[in-house]
Amino acid sequence: MADIIAVLRCLDQSLSKTTLRQLGRIIPAMLAMTGRVTMLGMSRWTDQGGSYRTVQRFFNTVIAWSQVQWFFIRHHLLEAEDTILIAGDESVVTKSGRKTFGLDRFFSSLYGKSVPGIAFFGLSLISIKHRVSHPVMMEQVIKPEPKPSKLAKKQDRKKKRPGRPKESA
Repeated sequence: MADIIAVLRCLDQSLSKTTLRQLGRIIPAMLAMTGRVTMLGMSRWTDQGGSYRTVQRFFNTVIAWSQVQWFFIRHHLLEAEDTILIAGDESVVTKSGRKTFGLDRFFSSLYGKSVPGIAFFGLSLISIKHRVSHPVMMEQVIKPEPKPSKLAKKQDRKKKRPGRPKESA
């Protein structure tokens, strides 16, 4: 437990003391747990001070995770003299069905064509010296609804207009 608190010490710039203390109680419980990970299960595996209410309060706390990751990576994984690159990549997971959130057609380089699925965009920090990538962010790509073109708008207007009766000769 003391080792985990020492590792988390670098996060005091981005997390409050209370959140850091809660995290210090929850992490050992999550590492020791078997089976389903639930808030009740975590509270049972924590040491003193890790009640169910404490676990609830931690998960209700708004945390800037990208900032937390940056402090952790900078303090424990990067060296001052190392050259760091930032790289982004989009990955597509093929998926069938219609109920999955964000389901659309995305280009997959593996298949060489557009496939139905969900896409994720990830950013990583790459250490040139150690040739290691440290993921910083992963986010699902959601395509916006396409706006109707001017031609489509004109065609819609023509369809909605009532037709003129034909004159008989």
